[in-house]
Amino acid sequence: MAQVLEFKLPDLGEGLTEAEIVRWLVEVGDVVAIDQPVVEVETAKAMVEVPCPYGGVVTARFGEEGTELPVGSPLLTVAVGAPASDAGSEPEGSGNVLVGYGTGAPPARRRRVRRMAADVVTSVADALAAPAPAAETPVRDDGPVPVISPLVRRLARENGLELRELTGSGRDGLILRADVEQALRAAAAQEAIAQEATLLPPATLPDPTAQPMSPDPTARLTPPDTKTTPTLPTDGVTRTPLRGIRGAVADKLSRSRREIPDATCWVDADATELMRARAAMNAAGGPKISVLALLARICTAALARFPELNSSVDMEAREIVRFDRVHLGFAAQTERGLVVPVVRDAQGRDAETLSAEFARLTEAARTGALTPGDLTGGTFTLNNYGVFGVDGSTPIINHPEAAMLGVGRIVAKPWVHEGELAVRQVVQLSLTFDHRVCDGGTAGGFLRYVADCVEQPAVLLRNL
Repeated sequence: MAQVLEFKLPDLGEGLTEAEIVRWLVEVGDVVAIDQPVVEVETAKAMVEVPCPYGGVVTARFGEEGTELPVGSPLLTVAVGAPASDAGSEPEGSGNVLVGYGTGAPPARRRRVRRMAADVVTSVADALAAPAPAAETPVRDDGPVPVISPLVRRLARENGLELRELTGSGRDGLILRADVEQALRAAAAQEAIAQEATLLPPATLPDPTAQPMSPDPTARLTPPDTKTTPTLPTDGVTRTPLRGIRGAVADKLSRSRREIPDATCWVDADATELMRARAAMNAAGGPKISVLALLARICTAALARFPELNSSVDMEAREIVRFDRVHLGFAAQTERGLVVPVVRDAQGRDAETLSAEFARLTEAARTGALTPGDLTGGTFTLNNYGVFGVDGSTPIINHPEAAMLGVGRIVAKPWVHEGELAVRQVVQLSLTFDHRVCDGGTAGGFLRYVADCVEQPAVLLRNL
């Protein structure tokens, strides 16, 4: 007889706590093999195909496309048919795991179900026809609070919200981020009403000589004047949920603005010699060298001189954490939003290998194939906003990093060169930095060195 097993959304790594169902790859009634991808989900970092560790027939799916599920929530159920000789044994999965799911311990030898798909379908007909068990109403007691996401716990803690007082909207009463945010909005609205009530004039006693007013059944209570509380328009409004990559970007940028006291300095540089050097490199044959790779090479050389900017701030320990290796992030705009892939150990790469890695990560970003590991662990970011046709910007630091180098478009402009006015290729460079890790002298020295290398690439020969 078939046994119905429940497959839950696994921990996809890097501290992710939820994922959005983008596309189901199987239907109820389909026969799936062990390790076959069954659903495509979008996390805050990447698109991931999730494989199922069981082989059998899909009997139920939980969640429609576009639904956001927390880690640990049921994804689907699979009816596994086992041979009679194995009827008393536990069903086996693949032994493969992502993070936090799969078989508990690898079996001594792998035994796969070798029955025909038709036999499996026959053995689980009752499982498909049986209705799903009704969800029981969770009973709140002094036991564990039904919260999986650490983000939800922190949000409640930072706002002084008691989670035991909430009723979760998730499966089995699971408290989701939306439940906490709704409770906070309700509390804020009640506080605003209470504050407004204190501003109303005191009630006056009725005049006994006044004629009583006849009740008007059509009269309605008018709300108090809310001029001090602006409201959003309701007509012609489209609301888009902040989730997936867009939500992750919103959370990270907001946190950066709250926590990092940033400052920006900038300088114009003559990039004519840099562009000539690139043209000479590409004319020599071999893989093409990108401008971004040359700027990255300059950036790593500058960080070797000013290592204070290759760091992060640990406020809990009240320490500045300086990194020996440069994991260089670069901003890439995709159809799904802004992502920042990371080039590992950029300090040990030359222009050619940097060009190849930038090309690989850019293509992966375009196709949505970046992994969570490709998008985390950066120590410094290079932002080439010049591709959008703009000269300058004051970007927001990619938290928890300490600095970001911005590069504007390279455009022909009048420039004084060797005492004469000439048309040169000019670029604006900007450095946004965390003022906690260094003062303006360090930031200015870094940016001036970058500009010198752009204007005279031969400066880099000293360190080769």
